[in-house]
Amino acid sequence: MIQGNDAALQELLRQVTAARGFRCDAYKESCLRRRLAVRMRACGVHTFTEYGERLHRDVAEYDRLLDALTINVTKFYRNADTWDRMATTVIPDLMKRCQGDIRCWSAGCASGEEAYTLAVLLLEEARKSGLTGSIVDQIDATDVDVRSLQKAEESRYPREVFDEMPDALTRRYFRDLGDQSNTLSVSDQVRRAVRFTRHDVTRDAPPDPPYDLILFRNVVIYFDRPTQERVFSQMAAALTPGGVFILGKVETLFGAARELLELEDVRERVYRRR
Repeated sequence: MIQGNDAALQELLRQVTAARGFRCDAYKESCLRRRLAVRMRACGVHTFTEYGERLHRDVAEYDRLLDALTINVTKFYRNADTWDRMATTVIPDLMKRCQGDIRCWSAGCASGEEAYTLAVLLLEEARKSGLTGSIVDQIDATDVDVRSLQKAEESRYPREVFDEMPDALTRRYFRDLGDQSNTLSVSDQVRRAVRFTRHDVTRDAPPDPPYDLILFRNVVIYFDRPTQERVFSQMAAALTPGGVFILGKVETLFGAARELLELEDVRERVYRRR
């Protein structure tokens, strides 16, 4: 059983923030307690003070803790209905309006599956539209977790994370490594479309605005309300007029950003910048 008072918890969170620059105070306390409990049980400690001492002795545990706190669960074409909506209306509309030069931001990209899926849809629409020229560095993909970004840069994934992606897209834009690992590699044209950078949405300004499309899915639900409102406002301001903002299916837009963003599809959480 995990033991410890609020003062001990706050001291531990200050320690993590000082050591790794991770803004624990932006996250809901209930979420922090659950994720800390997972790592504390794994380490065989029962109080926040003991866990703080463990972190001092084993700095690699910080990485394991940040993995637990940032919850990097993802796959290609995750929530297929949302991607279908993007493929059939959102991206064709933006591609036409921007003449192919769409600037995108995948915020909280984890190990890269979302950003690469977006690159595939941009390339597919360019192919269908007969647009010439390569799509290079049009997607900023950011995450706070360095280890996830390293996985994204490696651009190799087990076949099971493609189970929601249409087979035709998998065959066209990914390569079977031909070994016994059952692993697929991202094609060069997809890889060139994405630029990965470490970024903390709770403390850093948008990396390179303005953007025509921002994906911010399945991240903000772990933040407290003031942080949600502040981040939403920053992202809305980073969009071009007519630009698109997409949240996760269970997420809700709060705060001043609602004055700038108009809900276009309630089911898929698609918003349009006024």
